[in-house]
Amino acid sequence: MLIEINNINKSYANHQALKNVSINIPKQSIFGLLGPNGAGKTSLIRILTQITQADSGTIKFNGENLQEKHIYEMGYLPEERGLYKKMQIGEQLLYFAELKGLKSLEAKKTVKYWVDKFEIKDWLNKKVEELSKGMQQKVQFIATVLHQPKLIILDEPFSGFDPKNAQLLVDEILNLRANGSTIIFSTHRMDTVEKLCDDIAMINKSEVVLSGSKNDIKKQFSNDEFVLNFNGNLQESSHYKIVNSNENEATINILSNKKEVIAILNNQIELISFMPKIASMEDVFIKMLNEKQT
Repeated sequence: MLIEINNINKSYANHQALKNVSINIPKQSIFGLLGPNGAGKTSLIRILTQITQADSGTIKFNGENLQEKHIYEMGYLPEERGLYKKMQIGEQLLYFAELKGLKSLEAKKTVKYWVDKFEIKDWLNKKVEELSKGMQQKVQFIATVLHQPKLIILDEPFSGFDPKNAQLLVDEILNLRANGSTIIFSTHRMDTVEKLCDDIAMINKSEVVLSGSKNDIKKQFSNDEFVLNFNGNLQESSHYKIVNSNENEATINILSNKKEVIAILNNQIELISFMPKIASMEDVFIKMLNEKQT
């Protein structure tokens, strides 16, 4: 594990932001940190990046207790962006590179690499305030990753991006993982979680309510619904309920033994395929929120 978070608690005045939060984040994974606004995600990120301290609990980074030196092995893209509006883009990227420990010559080479990769050479002499929100996002992303951190924390990184640039960012996130980085990805966009994340944890009302492999969790939340492809006339039965159906495909909810249902189906239709319906991350997200509220 790159990150081991154990029993973290954090309170502000009369509000408990985090309650006994424990999460393990595997090395070289894309980890989805999920939850509604105000759940505690940002509080946890701020503790991990040492902006604030936990009231109790421990965090280990690559097997060591979290220390100040580990900040240089992290890159953090906050939801509230942190660029200097009056500073030129080129100067700003060099400044961030050197701030993260790169020597001057190495910083220049690294900035050039990312500038060429993201095709922003024409922006280098512009000030941040002259750029669109999407352009600012590109610059902020580069500033986050240019020192090749072991841990990259991205808080709603696709905000302000058109589909083309969003795909560019997806490609770079996958490249960063392939090159050894671990990415914590905090977002409300479940479609992106479906596409990118290996493992997830969901925080709601200050507590971890779900964590583990994305695929295992989706299977866990899948109910007794199955998708059929068939030829013939599908009819209702006391052994299953038809959830929806069209000419050659249907979703059913089985009410008895699966083998019995398949035998019944084979007697009335030509059954081409019979596959479990796997819950989407949006299904999981909504169900967990509803369960926590009840």
